[in-house]
Amino acid sequence: MSPLKTMSAITDRVLITGAGGQLGGVIAADYAGHADVMAVRHSDLDITSADAVQRAVSSFRPTHIINCAAYNLVDRAEDEPEAALNVNAFGVRVLARAAATAGAILVHYGTDFVFDGAGTRPYTEEDAPNPTSVYGASKLTGEWFALEAPNAFVLRVASLFGGTPAKSSVDRIIDALLEGREARVFTDRTASPSYVFDVAAATRVLVKQGQPGLYHCVGSGYCTWHELAVAAAQALGVETTANIIPVKASDVPLRAARPPYAVLSNAKLAAIVPMPTWRDALGRYVTTRASQRVPR
Repeated sequence: MSPLKTMSAITDRVLITGAGGQLGGVIAADYAGHADVMAVRHSDLDITSADAVQRAVSSFRPTHIINCAAYNLVDRAEDEPEAALNVNAFGVRVLARAAATAGAILVHYGTDFVFDGAGTRPYTEEDAPNPTSVYGASKLTGEWFALEAPNAFVLRVASLFGGTPAKSSVDRIIDALLEGREARVFTDRTASPSYVFDVAAATRVLVKQGQPGLYHCVGSGYCTWHELAVAAAQALGVETTANIIPVKASDVPLRAARPPYAVLSNAKLAAIVPMPTWRDALGRYVTTRASQRVPR
């Protein structure tokens, strides 16, 4: 567990868990030029172990703990509730207690899956959660534990894309479009797609300038997955959208229920740091992906 980057003139010391994931890697890279960073993967630090976390905190003495570790296998969580709760809830409690003891700021990421999706307007931070899956319930419990820390920021994110590994739903759509394969996309699920680089930048600004609490950290605007696929095709310059196959989530047997309307309002966050639109973010990401593609 060695620091990612050391800068003697910088006073912030940031411990980032889950650094091997899509969001954690980008958060670590974003903070590297602004703080002493210790970025750890699960193999480096098991957040469910209070002893291991305390040793890491005592050694590194962080001013900030940013938790990007998560059990995000939505369907498998229905059969592995204990595993989901251990990481998404009880592990967060361990970090919250460690942050309180160290006097550190805690940053934790939540999800749109804490809502049932029965609404018809973007959910705000004041709306009552009602998760319909084990995954959603485990993440909501984690939010509660995180907010027990004296200085905690809980940022709900949704439909993340960008970073590595590139295995998000957006990546699967882009891959299919680039390779001329069918992309089966939902017409009855509406979300707030969020670019991990925008989330990372917003996190750093919010923690510096905002007050602790609950925020929705998502791209501005919203779309169905079908609308996103069409926008991706346009950004890629794909001449036909014939390979974009509209399907209904209600017709697909999924182990865990998904919120059909998972739109989050980011108005509270926007008062401190405005978020780009999902279309702008998607355009930037598509340009990056297309430039990285190896010709066949």
